[in-house]
Amino acid sequence: MEQTTGRTEKATFAAGCFWGVEAAFRERKGVLSTTVGYTGGTAPDPTYREVCTDRTGHAEAVEVEYDPAQVAYDELLNLFWSIHDPTTPNRQGPDVGSQYRSAVFTHTPEQDSAARASRERAQTGFRRPVVTQIEPASAFYRAEEYHQRYLEKRGLASCHIR
Repeated sequence: MEQTTGRTEKATFAAGCFWGVEAAFRERKGVLSTTVGYTGGTAPDPTYREVCTDRTGHAEAVEVEYDPAQVAYDELLNLFWSIHDPTTPNRQGPDVGSQYRSAVFTHTPEQDSAARASRERAQTGFRRPVVTQIEPASAFYRAEEYHQRYLEKRGLASCHIR
């Protein structure tokens, strides 16, 4: 992880199982910290077990704290598009359910505009329609501790299918 040069910002992404998503963002220069958790749903303070029922509306997501002087939000968006298949609704590889949906949760109007423009650019790289949701960030609930840095703790590099 990098040291900050001053101001930090947050970005939140859902791209399937949060273990691999977190690992990809942790490697990015300018990313200061990552937290896996649940967002975009209706139930307060959900557990992993509850989210897995596909009834809370939450997505498995990664909240990224980054230094915009070291990495631009557009670069984080480019990484997001490269690590999953944004054309499969509620699914990534063998993982099925709305908790595995593709989504960008924006923290500012500028992030919203950038995410929408990025989604349009990303569409040119796929034959099927990109189904990634873009919506304002809502409450983010930190996942249980055993999910944090899950792959790193187990000496694994990735769990992505793509």
